[in-house]
Amino acid sequence: MGQICVVGAGHVGLVTGACFADLGNQVTCLDINSEKIERLQKGILPIYEPGLEELVRRNLQAGRLSFTTDYCQAVEPSDFVFIAVDTPSGTHGETEMRFIRSAAEMVGRYVGDGTIIVNKSTVPIGTGDLVAQIIQRVNGHEPFAVVSNPEFLREGSAVSDFMHPDRIVLGSSNREAANAVARLHSAFECPIIVTDLRTAEMIKYASNAFLATRISFINEIAAICDELGADIKVVARGMGLDKRIGPAYLDAGLGYGGSCFPKDVQALSHMAAAHGRRPQLLRAVMDINRDQRRLIVHRLRQLFGSLEGRQIGLLGLSFKPNTDDMREAASLEVTALLIQEGAKIRAYDPEAIEVARPLMRDVTMCSDPYQVAQGADALIIVTEWNEFKQLNLLKVKSLLNYPDLIDGRNIFEPQAMQDLGFVYYGIGRGQKPLAPIAEAVSESVHVKANMASKGPSTKARPPQIPPGGSLGEDRA
Repeated sequence: MGQICVVGAGHVGLVTGACFADLGNQVTCLDINSEKIERLQKGILPIYEPGLEELVRRNLQAGRLSFTTDYCQAVEPSDFVFIAVDTPSGTHGETEMRFIRSAAEMVGRYVGDGTIIVNKSTVPIGTGDLVAQIIQRVNGHEPFAVVSNPEFLREGSAVSDFMHPDRIVLGSSNREAANAVARLHSAFECPIIVTDLRTAEMIKYASNAFLATRISFINEIAAICDELGADIKVVARGMGLDKRIGPAYLDAGLGYGGSCFPKDVQALSHMAAAHGRRPQLLRAVMDINRDQRRLIVHRLRQLFGSLEGRQIGLLGLSFKPNTDDMREAASLEVTALLIQEGAKIRAYDPEAIEVARPLMRDVTMCSDPYQVAQGADALIIVTEWNEFKQLNLLKVKSLLNYPDLIDGRNIFEPQAMQDLGFVYYGIGRGQKPLAPIAEAVSESVHVKANMASKGPSTKARPPQIPPGGSLGEDRA
């Protein structure tokens, strides 16, 4: 058991602090945002993460977890100080270091004899040395040690990931300090890798870059599947059964987002270029990911020609399910592109609406998926929340102006959706982009025209582009 201070009460810091407290340690989470701290002291969380609210409230009540804005109160009595502050991207893809520098300066003022400083934030290679230099300059008379302990927490399952890690990575020039941090993790049955600072920092970047590469790879294969008539879902399953490959991160869709993959791939590419290397693979990974969001707009143009005045519904806003995090979410770019084309957007998300609202001021937020579908010309699945897999699809179709559904996360099966009467397009499901969709749409228009002749008038779809026809300049 130890006395622990966690600097930064964001996603990583809050999960780290609450979980260490639940293991029996005395933990103080520190943040300079006084409003956030006041709410946390009442058990009100600034983020949505399954299981975290219960963990925070339980340890607050037990007296093992506390929150403060006072560096002296938090750092001075602590044996371990975990730095878990934000490291956003800079203008050119570099990692912005101002929060790390500021935290190191403040920690240096109050660091005690033998305190171990643990870098938990994802930081550029060499940051451990930088933090040591800053603390040495601020408070040179007290002995301390710096350990790199990168986090591998997935949003939506962060508590489980902390309590059941695949591995613990520790980097330090002080083996005794690394072993002391290892003992904090002694409750976990997993490999513990102890190495030098820079290698530990690189393990984090290399891990995230590799996972992002898998996502972009499967999306590139999905694009080829659409052209050649193969089904990416079956292709990915066939690949994943190979023990050398495995099934994880082989889901074709709208690409990766969130606070880690986009930032870390960009930062690693920047570091490589700054040291004279040409990170061609990393650049291709980023290009493919960007293009996945533009694909949606291209598909809608294939259906409608012009999107001016079209009502488009989005199901899902957060970058992935089980979180309200909107950082680098696919919905942000898709929405911006559609609005640029003149479309009107309605959207729903089970958790992220309030976070998304100030970021998407031109979007009408709805209270449920059916309100999104009401009167929409097309529906797009953006985030694969389980709630959407349980929709009454016949009701959804009855509410739409046209039965157009673009499944950006492949949560439905194409044949089943077509049997229900939808004009359905998934990602990499072997549907030739122009011909099958144009034919299905033409049939849908024909049906609506017949219905119109027998009853109230129905809004007509614009003329369809024939297979092989031009769609004009792709402005997405």
